[in-house]
Amino acid sequence: MDELEEPQQVSPRRQSPGRPASTSSSSAVKSADRTVELLELLARVRDPLTLSEIHRELGYPKSSLFVLLHTLVARGWVETDRRGTGYFIGLHALLVGTSYLDRDPVIRAATRTLEQLRTEVNETCHLARLEGPDVVYLASRESAHHLRLTSRVGRRLPAHATALGKALLARRSDQEVLELLPETLVPLTAHTITDRDALLAELAETRARGYSAEQEQNTEGLGCFAVALDHGGPVVDAISCSVPLARLKEGDHAAQVLDAVQRHAGELCTLLRMV
Repeated sequence: MDELEEPQQVSPRRQSPGRPASTSSSSAVKSADRTVELLELLARVRDPLTLSEIHRELGYPKSSLFVLLHTLVARGWVETDRRGTGYFIGLHALLVGTSYLDRDPVIRAATRTLEQLRTEVNETCHLARLEGPDVVYLASRESAHHLRLTSRVGRRLPAHATALGKALLARRSDQEVLELLPETLVPLTAHTITDRDALLAELAETRARGYSAEQEQNTEGLGCFAVALDHGGPVVDAISCSVPLARLKEGDHAAQVLDAVQRHAGELCTLLRMV
């Protein structure tokens, strides 16, 4: 990381007296694109980024970036560190994200299902949505066990490395999967499938049995079962249950978890068809 720097002062562009500043539609679109890309960049990182680091990542002129950052800080979308030279995502991004969670009918319907599923098996349960080559976690209910997976709401993970993602990829043709995923499949653990042919073979098994399962492909020490939600229209949502491998090996627990996930997914689909 570069040393923290003092942001430079940018003089406003002058305009002729009596003439309003004109903004073409193309420049307005460019400004909107830059704003979105900047917010998405800050949302992906945990540590504050300096102006130089943002410039290096996005390639926009520092003067434009500073003005944009100053505006977003004033509006609460971006915040700064104590020195005022490191930038990170702001509170207003959370407020907008929360409003999305509140208004989405699938999330609202799935909340009760996840609570029932968690109560039945006492394991951490998730709802996620396919977006491009990734899945985005929309809702979670945590297990009461001391050893458990923490909530991932708002997190994005590669679809090829998660049971949720594979349950959704399996609802697409092999050609659609190959077009959707990047050429290089990045591993999250040493067990993640990164060979495209091997992934397609696993997706074929998932289609045949109606659910996906993985062990330690997403997180070391965890296994997961997931079922896609087919309630009309494109299948983009799925629910899952994540279990530490130590508990998966206890008696009939794995079978009980799988049965519960499939059963609750079916009940949720029935409910969503009536929404």
